[in-house]
Amino acid sequence: MSVKQNQFVYKNKAYYFVGTNFWYASYLGLEKNPEKGIERLKKELDFLKDNNVKNIRVLAGVEGAGKINGVNRVEPSYQPEAGKFSDENLKGLDILMSEAGKRNIKVVLFLSNNWEWSGGWLQYLNWNGKIDDETMKRALNWDELRDYTSKFYSCKECKAQYYQQVKNIITRKNTITGKKYIDDTTLMAWEIANEPRPMRPTANEDYKKFISETAAFIKSLDKNHLVTTGSEGEMGTEDMSLYKENHSDKNINYLTIHIWPKNWGWFDKNKMDEGFENAKDKTLEYINKHIQVADEHNKPLVLEEFGFPRDHHSFDINSTTTLRDQYYDAIFKLWKTNKDKNGSFAGTAFWAFGGISKPIPRQIYWKKGDDYMGDPPMEEQGLNAVFQSDKSTWEVIRKYSQTSESENR
Repeated sequence: MSVKQNQFVYKNKAYYFVGTNFWYASYLGLEKNPEKGIERLKKELDFLKDNNVKNIRVLAGVEGAGKINGVNRVEPSYQPEAGKFSDENLKGLDILMSEAGKRNIKVVLFLSNNWEWSGGWLQYLNWNGKIDDETMKRALNWDELRDYTSKFYSCKECKAQYYQQVKNIITRKNTITGKKYIDDTTLMAWEIANEPRPMRPTANEDYKKFISETAAFIKSLDKNHLVTTGSEGEMGTEDMSLYKENHSDKNINYLTIHIWPKNWGWFDKNKMDEGFENAKDKTLEYINKHIQVADEHNKPLVLEEFGFPRDHHSFDINSTTTLRDQYYDAIFKLWKTNKDKNGSFAGTAFWAFGGISKPIPRQIYWKKGDDYMGDPPMEEQGLNAVFQSDKSTWEVIRKYSQTSESENR
């Protein structure tokens, strides 16, 4: 995979894609029960391939263990203790890469997290004495979370430990295929982190420096694959000029954005019908604003996270998804229109694939032993996940996914 001007290029053709977030895919191969593990992974990858969703975004960095910011983080950990990596747990990532490769599914791996649900920046700060154990475990308010997380970018020890993790993963040799990750064509891109934010304006300069230095570091380890940020866009930096600067860096191959209309207050979850048009309009406006930036930079843009709740904000797998389907259709339609004119808006990845998992009735949050699904442990199970049984949503997805690689020029 390469980038030529504003397009991805794969096998000498422009590459446009409808993809998904499948963050837990690297965990399934670790399950002792084959039906819950490797067999489920194979079935779900087959389902995605059959629906021409052949680009997935997967979690590759999990730091620490236990409660953090008042929630249970995902487990098992890939770096349970500072500087100590679990090769046994990382075999799950090897299995995923092997199975995805068999199906010609491209994988984007994000190497850490701004948020607590996989450890991320808070865990590095804790390991280096910037946040104590008791504070890290309790639920922080938004201002506290911003204050603490923003310190990561000026913490030399924190960044050094993160770079150790980055190097450990990038230089890894797959125990299943025998391939080095840097030589694996299944991998599309390395992503610095999930939604890295400066969090406070005072951290902007350190944040900008971190993005640039990290991209250069990744490229020094692997010149064969693309590198991107994992940014949400203007909403994540609160400063479009900062977003533009980050993505103008020579080592950043393409731009990313995420869109969360409910979290960003574009509609009220109790009045979803009334607020839908506003959410849709703001979404399309947000994408178009960032397409302009991609055009200025002459680089591709990927909307790599977007989600919408089930009707009436239900977590019931049997509830309808009328508004979600309309929301997805609007986004995919804009993507296809852009694709048809060889535009910069190159890819989409909805959040998130839930596969064959099912929410447990009257249980809101994930517990150890439950099936993994698209909603991470700190979110209501069934909130944004698209299950294989969501027929109407898959009709919308297929309507556009079938126009991606089949028409790539």
